[in-house]
Amino acid sequence: MAITKIMTIKSCGDGFPGRHLKQAIDYIINPEKTQGLRYVGGVNCLPKDAFVQMKATKHKFGKTDKRQGYHIVISFEEENVEPSVAFDITTRFVEEFLGREYEAVYSVHDDTLHRHGHIIFNSVNYVNGKKFRYEKGDWEKVIQPITNRLCEEYGLSTIDVTLAGVNVTRKMSNWREYQEYNLTWKDYIKRDLDACVLQADSFEEFLDMMLEKGYEIKQNKYLAIQPQGMKRFCRCKSLGEQYTEESLRSRIKNESIQTYARSQKPDMPKDEFLRRTKLTGIQKVYYARVCRIRHLEKLPYSKAWQYRDEIRKLNQSHEEYLFLVKHDVHSLVELEAVKENLQCKQSECRKERNQLYREQRKWKSLYELTDKMKELSYGESSYQAGDDYFEKEHLAYEKLLQQLQEQGYSFEEVEAIRNQYKNKISGVYEKQNAVKENLSIATRIMNGVTESIPKCDKEQEVNKNMERAKQPQR
Repeated sequence: MAITKIMTIKSCGDGFPGRHLKQAIDYIINPEKTQGLRYVGGVNCLPKDAFVQMKATKHKFGKTDKRQGYHIVISFEEENVEPSVAFDITTRFVEEFLGREYEAVYSVHDDTLHRHGHIIFNSVNYVNGKKFRYEKGDWEKVIQPITNRLCEEYGLSTIDVTLAGVNVTRKMSNWREYQEYNLTWKDYIKRDLDACVLQADSFEEFLDMMLEKGYEIKQNKYLAIQPQGMKRFCRCKSLGEQYTEESLRSRIKNESIQTYARSQKPDMPKDEFLRRTKLTGIQKVYYARVCRIRHLEKLPYSKAWQYRDEIRKLNQSHEEYLFLVKHDVHSLVELEAVKENLQCKQSECRKERNQLYREQRKWKSLYELTDKMKELSYGESSYQAGDDYFEKEHLAYEKLLQQLQEQGYSFEEVEAIRNQYKNKISGVYEKQNAVKENLSIATRIMNGVTESIPKCDKEQEVNKNMERAKQPQR
């Protein structure tokens, strides 16, 4: 998962208005943070001369004052994101968000636990001289969706951009609250909304019922509610299409208990752990643990904030139990075997990923040709449209195209090969993340299971292992 933040770089006054801009550029291209400039790139400028070129553009169009530039930070939450992957995502973000009309320098810092990309671009468009305008809502509509889509392509998780009340563009000061809302509380809020919809005869009565449950309500452009224990309002539409104000009004008129049950039935998974009647060892421990606290799921959200820690434990115990059932684990010995198998799979994923990277290096020279062609594409398209000013770019583009054809490839073929490798690498990362998640659950169970297994089950397990050891091997 990656979170994108955008910040403005202001002027320092008449003396040296671009001081902050220069300091920011110097910071993000620090060799100690970028593996000796390995993960540094530029668009329409050379990274080492970026400030000089941006300054020249400002003087050219007479826009040297006020806002100097913008600073975008892409923070990767996963600890296992490779620097090269983070750099690819940052590069593609620059290409998609800025196009080819702004001077930008970007990098990836890998000197901390979590990789993060930095992008600094000139506030002045070097083609037409217009200043970049960041409008309210651009983060939800444009910036974070690009990051989410790129993360999905590389097998990384994403965040919900419709989550109201969490201003990611300013400061993720309440990140824990955001995680709890997204992973735990959403179902409880929806359950209260559904209950009030079924009981209310009108939208006004529905609102009164929500107030009685302890929610605060705000009716502006979008219906928003604030549950107890949360510091911010949540737009109902962020919970899904069924919870927009229009949908809620329609449901109040038309929905009954029978229609609601039918609509929910396909989405309700079977209770996987109730199918097993013969439980032993570790499964028995986790079955009992889940049963002891599962009554919390039936309580309304209006009181849920009082026992959020217990709900988190319930979700964790349920996850661990399903892991044991899925892998048919009944003893510590079997759990250790599953963990070793997962470690082997993790190693295989790492080898497969490295193999793909090695294969991709063979195409590096062709990638470089197509990358240069992309940089010249704006000038080439302008020349083809009849603008002779870009003849130099056209000739350079034709020369690169000829070099590509001499090696037996077209621009489209090289890009198809590049995308094919990216898709393969993305698939490996997705598989690796799934293995890592399972391995984390197995480790968590291993750490806490010894004290939890009843003494009688421990003795039975020891006796079984001794009997197995005595049996002659075939």
